[in-house]
Amino acid sequence: MIDENDDDYFVQKDRDGVTYRLPKQEVDQPLHIGGQVTGFVYENDDHQLQMTVNAPKVMIDHYDFGTVVSVRRDLGVFVDIGLSNKDIAVSLDDLPTLKQLWPQKGDRLMISLKVDNKNRIWGQLADGDIFEAISNRATDQLKNADMMATVYRLKMAGTLVLTDDYYLGFVHPSERDQEPRLGQRVKVRVIGISEYGSLNLSMKPRAYEAIGDDSQMLLAMLQHTDDGKLPYTDKTDPEVIRDVFGISKGQFKRAVGHLLKVGLVEQKDGFLVLKQSSSEG
Repeated sequence: MIDENDDDYFVQKDRDGVTYRLPKQEVDQPLHIGGQVTGFVYENDDHQLQMTVNAPKVMIDHYDFGTVVSVRRDLGVFVDIGLSNKDIAVSLDDLPTLKQLWPQKGDRLMISLKVDNKNRIWGQLADGDIFEAISNRATDQLKNADMMATVYRLKMAGTLVLTDDYYLGFVHPSERDQEPRLGQRVKVRVIGISEYGSLNLSMKPRAYEAIGDDSQMLLAMLQHTDDGKLPYTDKTDPEVIRDVFGISKGQFKRAVGHLLKVGLVEQKDGFLVLKQSSSEG
């Protein structure tokens, strides 16, 4: 430490002539001229050289998730890594070509820090090797489980994610309605386990989750019968439908149509029949 005022200490690294401001509120014990302190140095958003003794969670060669706080189409995205007055830029050169797939505010990116030849700090996206190194091996017990995951790579073949429990996952394009953004948090469902211990995932709802209230009611009634059958079809008299189900014939037909479409039921010999794979919901 080389100097101080009421609010800050001023420190230099090996007295190299470059001075950094260290807020006194960060330091538990008073410093004295010539005293030493260890911390993280950077140029803050006001272009002032600053030191903090509270090292950020992201460092050079140390990866962690940061939260996207803003987007600049001509530069990239800015990520909060825990510094009070400095967000870290991830260059547009490291982001998807299609800007609609860029991270948005609130999304998460796993980054480390790098310094360019102009001494500027940038965020560096973690590559596949980093995600492999921090991931857990999945087991068959995870089949059909619901999870939250963060998108970390966009590929033509599909979307790569890391779940909150640190399992690697893959979403094939056929298992999503639209391509998620880099860094987006998505809800996924385990549909398979690869031989390498990663997850095959779907972003689509289960069949019963994709149907409406009337269809849910019919499905529940079928599941509570002994033989998985109801003696009603789209040919049944409208008054009977209303008396039994409390809905119109049109509503009944639409509900049955939805169940037929997603493959949960079939109509056979005057009965609405629950398919075997749906008998346990």
